[in-house]
Amino acid sequence: MRIAEMNWMQVEEYLRTDDRAVVPLGSTEQHAYLSLMVDTLIPEKLAGEAAEPLGIPVFPVMPYGICPYFSAFPGTVSLRVETYVSIIRDLLDSLSRSGFRRIVFVNGHGGNAPAASMASEWMAAHPGHQVKTFNWWIAPKTLAMIKKTDPVGSHASWMENFPWTRLDGVSLPTHQKALFDTAMKSVLDPGAFKEAVGDGNYGGVYQRPDEEMMAIWGVAVSEAREAMAEGWA
Repeated sequence: MRIAEMNWMQVEEYLRTDDRAVVPLGSTEQHAYLSLMVDTLIPEKLAGEAAEPLGIPVFPVMPYGICPYFSAFPGTVSLRVETYVSIIRDLLDSLSRSGFRRIVFVNGHGGNAPAASMASEWMAAHPGHQVKTFNWWIAPKTLAMIKKTDPVGSHASWMENFPWTRLDGVSLPTHQKALFDTAMKSVLDPGAFKEAVGDGNYGGVYQRPDEEMMAIWGVAVSEAREAMAEGWA
């Protein structure tokens, strides 16, 4: 259930029998021909579908993350690391004050890695709390399904091209783009990086059949649900 569909009294009642919460983490950044909100749309939808049968409240997605390397692409929004980790800390503090003790971050963006580090530090100072970070694209079962479908895929390629991340009226290239050396992110300034990566796809074809994508999605939802339901101390 989404927190938008609950009032505070219903949350209070929920907390009498359960202390889990889900928070999707996203980003607003270039994704070649796909929506700038790919990394927000995916974890938001994934969190909702995975948590629904478990009855766990899903909080609004955090739509901004850390992506300075894309800052030369119009529409990209990047937070400073110190800003981001402060937000994560404040989120955890607020959820704790409400009574939530088991929290799952459903993450859609690799640059948001500091969230997991902050969560680890935060847990050390808050005994009795547990925080998990579920990175959908590298979760073992989901990653295996991605590799089985097509071993060549990366940022802004087919592997992020779902019906809800593509844009109406936008034609996609039909060729397979050569893999880009992502190490360049750390040695080029944003303008030079934009020039080097071109349209923003890191490598692979731009789209695969929806039947294949929905098969991957089904595995991702199931694996995210397992993370929410199992493995708590």
